[in-house]
Amino acid sequence: GGSGDSGGQGASVVYLPIDSKFPVEDFHRLVEAAELGLADGVRDALKQLENLIYACAKDIRDKYIAVPTTTDFAILFLPTEALHAEVLKIPGLLEEITRDYKVIVQGPTTFSAFSMALLMGFRTLAIQKRSADIANLLGAIKNDFSKFSDLLGKVEEKLDDAKTNIGKARQRSGQIVRKLGRVEELPAAEARLLLPD
Repeated sequence: GGSGDSGGQGASVVYLPIDSKFPVEDFHRLVEAAELGLADGVRDALKQLENLIYACAKDIRDKYIAVPTTTDFAILFLPTEALHAEVLKIPGLLEEITRDYKVIVQGPTTFSAFSMALLMGFRTLAIQKRSADIANLLGAIKNDFSKFSDLLGKVEEKLDDAKTNIGKARQRSGQIVRKLGRVEELPAAEARLLLPD
């Protein structure tokens, strides 16, 4: 939450509701189905995860959003990057729960930057009167955080590709060294003539 002073009229506090959710069973079901290559299992697990995120967003809205004591939006925090990444992939989910429940989903990587944006927004706007303006501001920058999360996914893919290629190069290097082991080594003087400096 944040606090502000309305031009000397006394301090008032407006809380920002944040609730952490970790649907362990649904996430593990999804991971297991993906590891086993079960397309139907993955689809069913994703649907169950989607339904649970909707239910969590509704629950957060109903229990914690209480204007003017709170902002008119809340944060649903997903504590692992893997879970957050799966939720980000579900088409239209984030937009619908933001629009219908005024709940914004965040993961560990994006939450820090998002918190800083909130802090700046709280300092810029009189949140006790204009939390709706902050929600609109955050809605405008939410797309950037989604792009940032997508970028992290692409970086992770590139790192995985690089690891695979390094492993292949190491294997090839080992094969070359084994083959060269059968070749007689030239005396140093002859080697310098063939490979100067």
